[in-house]
Amino acid sequence: MKFSFHNPTRIQFGQGQIASLAELIPAGARVLMVYGGGSIKANGVYQQVTQALSSFSWYEFAGVEANPTRETLDKAVALIRAEKLDFILAVGGGSVADGCKYIAAAACYEGEGWDILTGAYQIQQALPLGVVLTLPATGSESNPAAVISNQATGEKLSFMHPAVYPRFAVLDPETMSTLPDRQLANGVVDAFVHVCEQYLTYPTGALVQDAQAEALLRVLRQLAETFNERHTPAWRANLMWAANQALNGVIGLGVPQDWATHMIGHELTAFYGIDHARTLAIVQPALLKEFEQEKAAKLAQLGQQVFGLEEEDATPSIVIAAIEQLYHRVEVPTRLQPYGLHDSLEQVQQRVADALQRHGYTAIGERGDITPEDVKNLLAHAW
Repeated sequence: MKFSFHNPTRIQFGQGQIASLAELIPAGARVLMVYGGGSIKANGVYQQVTQALSSFSWYEFAGVEANPTRETLDKAVALIRAEKLDFILAVGGGSVADGCKYIAAAACYEGEGWDILTGAYQIQQALPLGVVLTLPATGSESNPAAVISNQATGEKLSFMHPAVYPRFAVLDPETMSTLPDRQLANGVVDAFVHVCEQYLTYPTGALVQDAQAEALLRVLRQLAETFNERHTPAWRANLMWAANQALNGVIGLGVPQDWATHMIGHELTAFYGIDHARTLAIVQPALLKEFEQEKAAKLAQLGQQVFGLEEEDATPSIVIAAIEQLYHRVEVPTRLQPYGLHDSLEQVQQRVADALQRHGYTAIGERGDITPEDVKNLLAHAW
């Protein structure tokens, strides 16, 4: 274990914390509030935010998609430049937070913002941003990563830079009260897979990280098993905090990580518009089946520590089935066919493999040994 850790995001957790925006945003800031489809106007969040912003000069930008596109986000960048705005407030879920990270960095760059995603431009600076979280899932509210789509090219790429860490994140579980069941289920699955990507690799003796990851996985398992309680304050609060802890950097310190499920899932979303979390539920079990021997030790550990299996029962096949059952408990499919794709299996395999090749993802996974051809094989498991 060797690592350096610094997470500068201040967390304001609990009911009524949106009012603290008045103190969290620097005095005199010219603010751009960014949100998605407008649900925040129906659940009271918009009203709370605008009241907290009453002493600021502020503008708003709506319409950030569930998979934020550079085409939409570039319009927000233009607004920032035209009005000389200097602080960004993301009000929404992970997609809005991700989009605001792009906006924050692109606003400080004279070239095309998509250069950030392709690596043609290395971020030098970014505008400060904060988040009011309304949909827990991605942990984007307190990490430096973002995933952005390009409608023109059909690409979905990610970037990461410490300059786009949110300065603060307001987490009020009451904002979840009007979320549809589909989004709550997605939150459970997304957070579960985030933890697995940092845990389900191979043993390294990192006892603290393993124990923290297992605690989060047990919590998420319990939330899946008590999904009928999803409208209670306690259930909402626990999902919101678990999703944050799943990807704020702590459990991945000094341990191998496997983000292959996400890389493959991003391509499925880009091509077929399947919800991000649902692509993870499709890809992860298939990947585990394809590489069950390489991951056997950690699968056994997960089976015993998270699902309570006896040592002799914690075989790869039984543990993978338990993971799939967890997703089914929240009515999230683990196969591609239920989505009624217009492509055949062979077409899906080729499109995804070609996209991974094009994006340079030719040696992914914790050991860097998963190739586009391997991805074709595991997609057959996922069909």
